[in-house]
Formats: sequence, C-alpha cells, structure tokens
Amino acid sequence: MGALGHYLEREGIPTAQISLIREQTAAIKPPRALWVPFMLGRPFGAPNEPDFQRKVLRHLLSLFEHAAGPVLEDFPEDAPVAAEQESGFACPVSFAAPKVAAGALAQGLFGEIAQLKPWYDLALKRRGRTTVGIYGGTIEDAAHHVALYLDAKPVPAPAAGVTVGMAVKRACDDIKAYYYEAVAAQPGNLAPKAIEQWFWSETVAAQALLAIRDICLVSEDPTLKPLGKLSLIPRAVSDILQK
Repeated sequence: MGALGHYLEREGIPTAQISLIREQTAAIKPPRALWVPFMLGRPFGAPNEPDFQRKVLRHLLSLFEHAAGPVLEDFPEDAPVAAEQESGFACPVSFAAPKVAAGALAQGLFGEIAQLKPWYDLALKRRGRTTVGIYGGTIEDAAHHVALYLDAKPVPAPAAGVTVGMAVKRACDDIKAYYYEAVAAQPGNLAPKAIEQWFWSETVAAQALLAIRDICLVSEDPTLKPLGKLSLIPRAVSDILQK
C-alpha cells in the first residue's frame, strides 16, 4: 500500500494509510501513514467498538493536513478490551513451566511450535487462509531466524531489499500469528485478549521475543534499535513489565 500511495500521489490523489508493521512503513516512506499498535488483521483495533474505530479513522484523516510527506505518526492508544475478553482459559496444549533458561529458549520455541501444529493446521483448514508467512518460508524458518539471534550469531537479512530489522520483525510477527491462530482453533471461542494474555504469560515464544527485544535495544544496527523501543512488544505488555 505504501508503494501504491506514491503512484497515486504522482497523479494528484492524496493518500493516507494505516500501518501494522512500522519498520516496513518507515522503509517505504509512504506519503502519509498512521502506525497502530494492534493485532495483525485488526487495523482499527477491535470489533464492535465504533467509537474507538472512529477515533482511529479521524486520526488517519487528520494526516491530510500535511500537504506533503513522508509522514509517519504513531497512534497513542491500545485497542479497548471488553469485560468478557479479560478472562483467561485453560489451554489444551500442555506446555512446560513458562520460565526457561536463556540457553534453552530456542529449543523450547521449536518444541512449542511442534505441539501447536495440529491446532494451526485445523485453523488453516477452517479458515482457508492465514496471516503467517510475511517472513517467507515456513514457520520453522521464521523460528530459526529468531533462534540465531538468541544464540548470538550474526544474522544477515534473508532477501534483497529487506533490512535486518524488517527481517526480525517479520519473523517475530509470524511466530505470534502462528500461536494466535493455533490457539484460536481450540474449543471455547476464545477472545483475542485472552489469547494475547496466554501468549505473553505462558509461552516460551514470549520469552524468546522478550529476549530479542533486549538484544535490539543494545544493538548498534539502526534498523534493530527501534524494534526494542516501539513495536516488537505490545505497549500494554511493556507497561506491565516495567512496573
């Protein structure tokens, strides 16, 4: 969409877009973009929340006040959570104790991915689509990319035109999407907030992403440092960790 915005602007048509992957948007530099800290697939935050959705839309439309760009603004709020979404659930997949030694994170991540595969396959069969795949290759490829960082090994970008930071973000987003889609296929019609709470409090994958966040924060690579500060970990999770 960012590249398309450039073409439309050349024809005299002003454009503005919502961004769910900030690093990719920053690299493309579209004329006007609003980054939102929401789940992939939910550019306006939450279903059945028209007031909040209008707030996002008004912020997006306000970008047209800028005659020229590139403009990239951050939406300052997290999506609202309905009362019924705050309850947790019992996950049918039995994971090990959530706290894992740093050296075992990669092994634990691959183990969880294997355990969740039947549920992910069921989700894919039911929906006929998936949001997993922005990294390219399989979910194991994305996990391998993350595992190399956990082992402190040099990791080049996997493709031309992809920065080191973009590759890390895409790999991490694929992992989160895989977990979210897999657990959503389990019984109980689980609410998005419950899934998010489960992921960040009960999985090795979350510990791996938090470790990657710490690596990004001290990295000298200009495409990695913003990940640790802005978009690798949801703001609500970061706020809890800082308390």
